[in-house]
Amino acid sequence: MPITDFAHDFHERMFPGYRSDFLRTDPEFIERFGSFAFDQVIHQSDLPDPTRFIAILASLIGCQGIDEFRAMIPAALNFGLSPVQLKEVVYQAVAYLGIGRVFPFLKAANQALSEAGVELPLEPQASTTSDEGSRLQAGERAQVDIFGEDMRGFAQSGPEDSRQMNYWLTSNCFGDYYSRSGLSRQEREMITFCFLAAQGGVEPQLTSHAVANLRIGNDKDFLIAAIYQLLPFIGYPRCLNALRCLRKAVDQRQPSRTDH
Repeated sequence: MPITDFAHDFHERMFPGYRSDFLRTDPEFIERFGSFAFDQVIHQSDLPDPTRFIAILASLIGCQGIDEFRAMIPAALNFGLSPVQLKEVVYQAVAYLGIGRVFPFLKAANQALSEAGVELPLEPQASTTSDEGSRLQAGERAQVDIFGEDMRGFAQSGPEDSRQMNYWLTSNCFGDYYSRSGLSRQEREMITFCFLAAQGGVEPQLTSHAVANLRIGNDKDFLIAAIYQLLPFIGYPRCLNALRCLRKAVDQRQPSRTDH
């Protein structure tokens, strides 16, 4: 079964003039995978191209697919993703995966951008200062915008043994990352959903962020399209789990103060 014409053309748009060695070593596999990932899935997932590649890159960080991430960066840039958007996806991943898992992806992004002739560092995107009050205020504003008024005062809430974590969630996770420019709030919530779906084992947080996505305008159909787009990159079990969490979120529509 030869690769479909659409998949061939889509691959050529991603990687102009590149011929994968898998066509020589694994022709049957690459024909089936290419026709599925770059034809069937593309037609099923009605996403703008930059959004599609933001979701793909976020999911590859989430599942630790460093080689595929490195390969997909030029494709994402060819489809309109900006260097700033790329770096913001990587930066925000630190809050959800930790630097131990994100460090190789930051190096890969820098290498790819340098090879593309992009001068580093990029223009600053921070909207806060190093002042703790600035970070805390911006973080709470982001939490309230995304999760609702119930999040006001979250930094000082909760049992004593988790209060410091709640404080850092506000000042660091939301104050240091969500307050940055470069991605919209809707894009930031979508990539968080992709990080969590791809890494697996974090269903309470995935459900909570599915609710948050729904609340700020990333509706059910949009999230389903994103999940479908992730399928070739993270596999069926984690995508099925993401769909289950999304269904639960649609039923709940109220985020938990403790699960994000």
